[in-house]
Amino acid sequence: MSQVPYPDIFDLLKTQVRDAGLLERVPVRGSIEMIAVIGSLGVAFATMKMWNPVLLGLFLTLVFTRAVFVSHDILHLQYFKNKKLSFRLSYLFSAIILSNSSSWWDYKHNVNHHTWCNVVEKDEDIRALDGAFTPNHKGNSPFLKKYKHIIFWGAMFFMYPAFIVQSYRFVIRQKHYGELFLMLLHWPIIWGSIFYTLPFTDALIVFVTLYLVLSVWLAFGFITNHLGCDVFDLEEGRELSWMEMQMRGSRSLRGGTFIHWFYGGLNTQIEHHLFPKAPRFNLLKVQKYTRTFAKKHGISYFETTPLEAYIQINHALKAY
Repeated sequence: MSQVPYPDIFDLLKTQVRDAGLLERVPVRGSIEMIAVIGSLGVAFATMKMWNPVLLGLFLTLVFTRAVFVSHDILHLQYFKNKKLSFRLSYLFSAIILSNSSSWWDYKHNVNHHTWCNVVEKDEDIRALDGAFTPNHKGNSPFLKKYKHIIFWGAMFFMYPAFIVQSYRFVIRQKHYGELFLMLLHWPIIWGSIFYTLPFTDALIVFVTLYLVLSVWLAFGFITNHLGCDVFDLEEGRELSWMEMQMRGSRSLRGGTFIHWFYGGLNTQIEHHLFPKAPRFNLLKVQKYTRTFAKKHGISYFETTPLEAYIQINHALKAY
């Protein structure tokens, strides 16, 4: 990607996007999606004896995936301006449905990752796999250095349980016992109900199907966002403007409505990082403004197809 400094003209783009009404929150549309997730979960539980266990696992994967995206959007205040209200609503999707911590995600993702995108000393995501994606910080494990491009793809099958483990570690360390209680409710409400209602083997098939497919879906969505993009050390990061850091450290994906749905809006990653509070439903429109703006001002806009992104990531793993 280009190493030429970006002009510090983000306010011009922000004005265009704001004047188009694309930064306005969407409480009604957001509420409809929240109700749809809860309603779909209710239908699955009410009819679970009628399902083939693999199909039930796949349907619940779909519901859980939407819960991830809804929780992500709520915590970015895309639906409601009130942060306390947003946090409380997010618990239903993150803690109870997913057994994930909103507090952990807000700290790791909203505070550190979005503020310091791809800055090694600040962005926890870029230090994953013993620094596999940090060319100047190669980690300490000779085994990982040699085989990380193989281990990485296998790790995609364990992203959801990894999120759960990190969530529990965070809330226990931070003594967020109220949130911990809500996260623990996930097990009797979700899996207690399934294992009580279905034969053990069928319930186990549902469990394994959901954990494997959800992990892969989330992992293959998340890794396209920043891996293989520019990486910065802290000193360099402090010198970058907001626009340059977010655009050089992010990758957007080509594709229309289906790609946008499948990736939960994270396919428009550049736009999401430039405008984290812009509703997911508006990001394809924001993308048109951003592309045009970048072309007009000679700014590099990093966009690939999903397949190209995965190939680039694999090459980056081998190169680092």
